[in-house]
Amino acid sequence: MELATFGAGCFWCTEAVFQDLEGVEKVESGYAGGRISNPTYKEVCSGLTGHAEVVNITYNPSKVSFEELLEVFWKTHDPTTLNRQGNDVGTQYRSVIYYHNDEQKRLAEEYKKKLNDAHAFPNPVVTEITAAPTFYKAENYHQDYYNLNGTQPYCQFVVKPKVDKVRAVFGDKLKKSATAAK
Repeated sequence: MELATFGAGCFWCTEAVFQDLEGVEKVESGYAGGRISNPTYKEVCSGLTGHAEVVNITYNPSKVSFEELLEVFWKTHDPTTLNRQGNDVGTQYRSVIYYHNDEQKRLAEEYKKKLNDAHAFPNPVVTEITAAPTFYKAENYHQDYYNLNGTQPYCQFVVKPKVDKVRAVFGDKLKKSATAAK
């Protein structure tokens, strides 16, 4: 198993888009990249700790590659907005890849350069790419949030469209249980 750590706005959204991918064994929501140890959700939301909302993705590289995870990452959020995803504004919502080894760093930087060179987005990609700092698991009520709270308005209007996009665009990469849920 290997580990990938991504921040793409709200961790409820980010967790939900990766959970259904074949080869992804576990996705945990949490915080990384800040100035204090063991931050709470309330502290992170204040914007004063410097943490980003992130997910730790435990995956089997023989079933899903880091490159495939990067593709899903880039296609399921707006990597051109600094400290913002939609109506979620603040440094905790920044686009970030925390790499765990030199290969992940190389692949992330190459992919970002390709996107910018190709003008794949109307504005430059501003995703931060940096070495993985300490990951702090978020409170239990944030884990598996979309699956447990899918009828909540935020989930219906913000998370569900991202999950639907993953199912439509990456249908061939989904677990059989996710394909049946279509």
